[in-house]
Amino acid sequence: MTETIHEKVKKSLRYSVLDGTFNAIKVGFGESFFQAFATLLKASDFQVGLIGSLPQAVGSVVQLWSQKFIDLFDSRKKFVLIGVFLELLMYIPIMLIYFFGTFKAVYLIIFTCLYWAFGSIAIPAWSSWMGDLVPEHHRGRYFGMRNKICGLASFFAMLLGGYVLQLFADGFVMRYAGFCSIFLLAFISRIISWFYLTKKYEPEYSIFPTLEFSFIDFLKKAKFRNYGLFVIYNAVMNFAVYIAAPYIAGYMLYELKMGYLDFTIVTATAVLVKYLMMPVWGKACDRYGTRKVLALAGFLMPLVILLWTFSTNFWWLIFVQIYSGFAWAGFEIASFSFVFDTTTTQKRALCVAYANVLNGVAFILGALSGGIFIKYNIFPFSGYLFVFGLSMIIRYAASIFFIPKLKEVRNVHHISYQGLLMYIIEASPTVGFFHHITSFRQKKRG
Repeated sequence: MTETIHEKVKKSLRYSVLDGTFNAIKVGFGESFFQAFATLLKASDFQVGLIGSLPQAVGSVVQLWSQKFIDLFDSRKKFVLIGVFLELLMYIPIMLIYFFGTFKAVYLIIFTCLYWAFGSIAIPAWSSWMGDLVPEHHRGRYFGMRNKICGLASFFAMLLGGYVLQLFADGFVMRYAGFCSIFLLAFISRIISWFYLTKKYEPEYSIFPTLEFSFIDFLKKAKFRNYGLFVIYNAVMNFAVYIAAPYIAGYMLYELKMGYLDFTIVTATAVLVKYLMMPVWGKACDRYGTRKVLALAGFLMPLVILLWTFSTNFWWLIFVQIYSGFAWAGFEIASFSFVFDTTTTQKRALCVAYANVLNGVAFILGALSGGIFIKYNIFPFSGYLFVFGLSMIIRYAASIFFIPKLKEVRNVHHISYQGLLMYIIEASPTVGFFHHITSFRQKKRG
């Protein structure tokens, strides 16, 4: 019996959850520990920062050629499958890096750059593909649900990865074996993810040459377009974030001298909370609009980096990461949904590619700036603390300047920012859990 297109789409959305779940497991076992692996290889603070930024920058810039490859293969699906397959192969040289001579940290930077390049060049094609599969008015809910499942998978993979590293913490050879073990698990997980990608249906995709436009044309018109202003805002925000973000791992491992398990728990806490909260923020996007959610999250998120400067206490950092996950969930799901709301199917892959090129430039400029401030610190306090404060100031400046210029493109329900925040808090999993407990006790007493 021949499947209808509706049935193919429903199956594909389920396969997409499975693909995303195993990809998230790959992230939890794999790239989450690249910077920690660099410290084992005696990388400097600057090299650790580069591993947290340069690969992402390379991965963003190569997307400039994504549309050309989509046209070449005449299929978004084929292109995505090839990119993902080449990405997962990069775990092999990363695991064998011990045998690559003296400059191991340099080789790690090279291989992680290739890893990100292969995985990222297919992102515009994947975004265009998924945009055709997910119904417009359910995007926030679907991606919020998908991201929640993926986040839980990534969280438990990270915890297990940290536990494995702690078990293998005795001596260089044992620690190296520990990293190889978790990278092997990442490799296997990505193979399974790739398998589910092969099973997804690709709707018919037509190439419209007349709708293609150059990167220079995109830049010239960006400040006059809703999507263009969002792209500039996102790039400035990423510059601010990457002044500090690549150095948080070094701060924990070098400055605070955390063990692998504590490092993993602190890092994974933000991942868990972020993905638990994404369905809540996603529903808010569907109901109240992505612009409203982006505006609220754009003012909650910058505070995260300042909170890192208040204390080095482990439990304080756990609290910071809980708040971080809460705020970043809103910012990421709103940013993701805003792209779909403000681009058409025909232009989406090219628009995403150009946006990510700007983000790549922002990543590397931010990371280089942060690295210089840390290395040539002239202040009587830690250079890490200075870049954290600077990052926060630029984040707030970006939100204050750009958010009033963005426009909502869908008809949505009105709500105040205070009301939206209360809606998010009341709908959060933790508050919901205590509400159900309270209701159960009241019914039992009644």
